[in-house]
Parts: sequence; C-alpha cells; structure tokens
Amino acid sequence: MPGAYDRSRKAAVVRQISANFDSAISDFFGTRAPNRETAQGAHDAYVAALRAHGTDVTVLPGLDEHPDCCFVEDTAVMVDGKAIIPNMGHPSREGEQVAVAEHLSSSAEIINMPKGAKLDGGDVVFFDDRYLIGVSTRTNREGADFLASHVREDGFECEFINIPSSTLHLTTVCSSPRPGMIIAAEGHLTASQLEPLAEDVVWVPNRESYAANTIGYKGDRVIIADGFPVVRQTMLDEGFKITSVDMKEIMQADGSLTCLSVFNA
Repeated sequence: MPGAYDRSRKAAVVRQISANFDSAISDFFGTRAPNRETAQGAHDAYVAALRAHGTDVTVLPGLDEHPDCCFVEDTAVMVDGKAIIPNMGHPSREGEQVAVAEHLSSSAEIINMPKGAKLDGGDVVFFDDRYLIGVSTRTNREGADFLASHVREDGFECEFINIPSSTLHLTTVCSSPRPGMIIAAEGHLTASQLEPLAEDVVWVPNRESYAANTIGYKGDRVIIADGFPVVRQTMLDEGFKITSVDMKEIMQADGSLTCLSVFNA
C-alpha cells in the first residue's frame, strides 16, 4: 500500500457522506440511525486531521444510492502501482468502487477482481513487509487468494487471518501504527494469530475495541478515535504524539478511521 510502507501517507482519496447515511449498514457498533449532518462534520474533521499530517486529500462526492459510500477503504487495495478493485462484500455496496477506480486510474493500474471472489479493503492491513488479509463475512477465500497472488507477485508476503463473527473486518479491531507494532482488541483476535507476526502486540480492552483502529504516520504520530481513555493512555505510554478525532457518528454505521480513506501515495 503506497504510503503505508513508510507511513508517509502522501495522498488519499475520501468520499463525502451520503445523503442517505441514516440507512447505512450497522450490525456491530451502532445503537441508532446516524445523523448525516453530524457525520459530515466528523468527516470534515477527519479530512482536516489527514491534511494536518501532510496528506494531500481528494474528496469525491457522496452517492445518494449508496448510504455506505464514505467507507472507501473497502473499494480498493493498493499494491505498489496497482489498485485491486474488489467485488464488494455486501451486495448493497456493489457499485461504490466505480468512481474510486476512475480516480485511481490516473496513477495506478486497475485490476478488477473476478466474479465469485469478494473482498472488502477493511480486511487488509499492511504490516512491515507483508499484507495481513482477513477472511470474514465480507471477504471470502477466493477474494483473499486473488489479492494474495498480486501481493506476492510484487515481492510481499501474506498472512491470512480468520475473522470471528464478533467483528466486521480485520481493521475494525487491528492496526499497525508503527513498524513492528500491532495494536489489537481483546476478545476478537488471539495471541496465536498475531504474536508470531509482530515483535510488539499491544492488546486493548474489548470495551475499547473500536479504538484499536488507528492511522500511524512517520515520527510516531498517530490519529486515534476520541473518547477511549485506555487506548489514549496506552498510546501516550508508547511514546506516540496523538491527534484525536470524534468518530461517534461514523461509529453508528460501523465505520472506523481507516474506513474513510484509501491512501494511494
């Protein structure tokens, strides 16, 4: 993933909140229908945080017919100069990839996933020299294998991780804010899955599992979700310089920080 290799994150594409965001899929974190205007305010703050960290952000318009369209992470996976465009893991989201692929085509080779294979980009974490690929309710083994073939073709390793039904995606409960480190939520993934892969696995309590999703930049700078004191203190203790973004309204539609962007440089 360009930008993830060295955490420079020079460029990203995001998409505005759909006018019908209150109908977005919500099976895990949501307790009510999200408010579109409040969510757009959170999205604006998110984009500002990316830009403050030096990321050049392109903002695509929202799609009325796709309530979940702001979650662009799911629509493309970057592998060096290629953009792997998946078949979306939930049928209602099929079609969200089109505008993202058109945008990425100016700087990347577009590779479309074959019929029958499905994958959400939220099931992919780039960790040091390898891609961690979750096999979940949204990503089947055919989709994982297709992505892995392109990853290995470019000289990277892959690890498949089975994602339990207690969570949506791999990135929902796992991220890598600095080289050698994985932060993961208790109660979803296990030590046997992650500890053989990383020098440093930091476990956060299940009640704050949402905040295991972070965006790390060079120089131990990190963006985290606001309102999770244990994770915040953990990151401070680890020496990170923190920017917090209020994600409560985005969370109502099961979205996290990384869900809102594709880093493409």
